[in-house]
Amino acid sequence: MATKPVGWGSTSEKMKLKSLLLRYYPPGIMLEYEKSGELKTKSIDLLDLGPSSDVDALVEEIQKAEPLITASRKDQVKLLIQRLQDKLGQHSNHKFYLFKVLRAHILPLTNVALNKSGSRFITGSYDRTCKLWDTASGEELHTLEGHRNVVYAIAFNNPYGDKIATGSFDKTCKLWSAETGKCYHTFRGHTAEIVCLSFNPQSTLVATGSMDTTAKLWDIQNGEEVFTLAGHSAEIISLSFDTSGNRIITGSFDHTVVVWDANTGRKVYTLIGHCAEISSALFNWDCSLILTGSMDKTCMLWDAMNGKCVATLTGHDDEILDSCFDYTGKHIATASADGTARVFSAATRKCISKLEGHEGEISKISFNPQGNRLLTGSSDKTARIWDVQTGQCLQVLEGHADEIFTCTFNYKGDIIITGSKDNTCRIWR
Repeated sequence: MATKPVGWGSTSEKMKLKSLLLRYYPPGIMLEYEKSGELKTKSIDLLDLGPSSDVDALVEEIQKAEPLITASRKDQVKLLIQRLQDKLGQHSNHKFYLFKVLRAHILPLTNVALNKSGSRFITGSYDRTCKLWDTASGEELHTLEGHRNVVYAIAFNNPYGDKIATGSFDKTCKLWSAETGKCYHTFRGHTAEIVCLSFNPQSTLVATGSMDTTAKLWDIQNGEEVFTLAGHSAEIISLSFDTSGNRIITGSFDHTVVVWDANTGRKVYTLIGHCAEISSALFNWDCSLILTGSMDKTCMLWDAMNGKCVATLTGHDDEILDSCFDYTGKHIATASADGTARVFSAATRKCISKLEGHEGEISKISFNPQGNRLLTGSSDKTARIWDVQTGQCLQVLEGHADEIFTCTFNYKGDIIITGSKDNTCRIWR
């Protein structure tokens, strides 16, 4: 639930609610309000909302906790929550069909990323470029040129989607306009390859992680370096911000994960427990838990407040190559070099289902936004769609001529993009 805003009711800072908006994934209501003449937004998360939730009781609870929701707004809030409830009750049983094959680059692809609406996506490649595509037509909109080596890490500044960051083996990161393809800044300072990057949720900073053992935060406006996050003793291969943008997490080949304060650049704590390289590290939506995956065949769950390990998820016979939470944070998925994936309950930490069927390692796994389907990409040249609860394979996406190293749903969950070492990208819808 939302907390009471600071300075509420003081005469200088009157708050006025302008509008209420629905957020489907994860379920919540966005409040747009005016404070001292400035338009601001905040969200009320409804992560536990289900088809059987008592809406009237929920509205009462929200009204007690959130001063912006006055009695006159109660009916509107109730209607919004009922709409959310209806939406959550509709389970997507979408069958996907191949829409387009894009022979995207002259050399293998490294990564694919979608903007929030799914209307555009970008591809990075060994050919030193990043390309921007229109999802609906499969048309190439821009080629972002200028890097002197492999373009490895790419991202949109979602939810806005008007900027793109590219990180390269040439040790630089570039910031581009998604509209014009113009380069705004080149961030220089790393002494080795950049292998991961991320925008903060406010789209004011870009974080880059490098083989030089450091991560750096860069100011999007002026192109200056803000902080260097130094403390790992080996390459950083994964980084991500929490939902608030106040913290950033880095995973390294030194077997540890470090949580940093994004506002000061200081280390908050180090998560020590894995006995091999880290493959993934991320927060759940409400920032209460951190999930780390490792080459030691386990995933660990950590309390994000104190950095203590609360569970070790075991069962795989080989390295964990990818792991993720669903949007609400109720489920965890793990993908392994043993060719299987697993779904765990975040609450009980028990394995709910085992996904078996791939004939090669699974390097990529993600939930659809609704949380009832999983998508996996494998070295067996296929991507597969699975039922989260039963672990049943619902569809095999075939046609790539080499391993699939990336696959992702759009925000609505009705488009999938797969990227392969065969130099092509496929759009499924």
